[in-house]
Amino acid sequence: MGNSLSCCLCPNASPKLGRRRGSAEPDSESEVYKAAAGNAVAVAPAAATVEPAELDFAGGEGHHLQHISDREMPEDLALEPNPSDHPRASTIFLSKSQTAVRQKRKSNHLNHVSPGQLTKKYNSCSTIFLDDSIVRQPNLRTTLKRMTLAIYYHIKNRAADRSLDIFDERLHPLTREKIPEEYFEHDPEHEFIYRFVYTLFSAALLTADCAVVTLVYLERLLTYAEIDICPTNWKRIVLGAILLASRLWDDDAVRDVEYSQILKDVTVEDMNEMERHVLELLHFNINVPFSVYAKYYFDLRSLAHDNNLNVLFSPLTKQRARNYEAISRLCDDEYKDVCRAAMRRSFSADHFIGIRRSNAILS
Repeated sequence: MGNSLSCCLCPNASPKLGRRRGSAEPDSESEVYKAAAGNAVAVAPAAATVEPAELDFAGGEGHHLQHISDREMPEDLALEPNPSDHPRASTIFLSKSQTAVRQKRKSNHLNHVSPGQLTKKYNSCSTIFLDDSIVRQPNLRTTLKRMTLAIYYHIKNRAADRSLDIFDERLHPLTREKIPEEYFEHDPEHEFIYRFVYTLFSAALLTADCAVVTLVYLERLLTYAEIDICPTNWKRIVLGAILLASRLWDDDAVRDVEYSQILKDVTVEDMNEMERHVLELLHFNINVPFSVYAKYYFDLRSLAHDNNLNVLFSPLTKQRARNYEAISRLCDDEYKDVCRAAMRRSFSADHFIGIRRSNAILS
């Protein structure tokens, strides 16, 4: 406590959060961290040392000793916030889409492109316009359109092509038909991604909230595993996230053997292996707080607004308001049941990890 030197771990040193490349971190900080990790005595660099003559203990003017509570950063702020874990962190897909949206608006302005007929309806003192999608019970088609658009921007504005073999469609194809190599050289269009995801959701009878959780797991997977979603792996990454989200967040979870009937050329063993890899890459962190779910839901609405996705609005009537209130009460009870079930599954996952580690030690 009395030492003037303290060793602070680098925010990017967490094994849970993916380290971002190109971060401007001082070299001295990494050296101190390496020394601390090796149980060695960390010696601060010469530039960071403070000479005793520079300190003024008079307590009046000039420098003063800082209290340790003021120097130490809270744990939730010391780590780089992950959008899929922290409700205050901005979602990755929204930041990736804003660049393209700004460029499109700038191009339309320079080329004097007319926005066309305005179809958006605005609220007034007497009328409130709403769509048929609420945070507790989103519309399936609308949510899938927004979710697949987020995936499209992830692929289009990716930083690199980092991947893992388990997600590479060239090594683990989803169809027996031979896929030309040119297929993996071009980014898929939004409509193509939507058709793929909609086919899975409609065949497996999955709900719209499962689509939001799928996007949360997808961004968490990309961050934790430090990979990019690209033309060679996007289908298997999306499929793995859907498998996990449907198993944990859908009351009538579809088993892998039923997914193999939807994707007839994919074996059950392949799906089980892919799901196991997704769980391990997520460090078995399958918890999705409602605050994170709500953030992703409203960011998807912002994404749709920025990209002019057509949504049908209608006036809010007394009957619709009563229906929404009843849905809200019902979803409150269902969400509590889902959270309890997810916590039980999380406990089983932790128990599974303990068994594997015990077996590894014994062997």
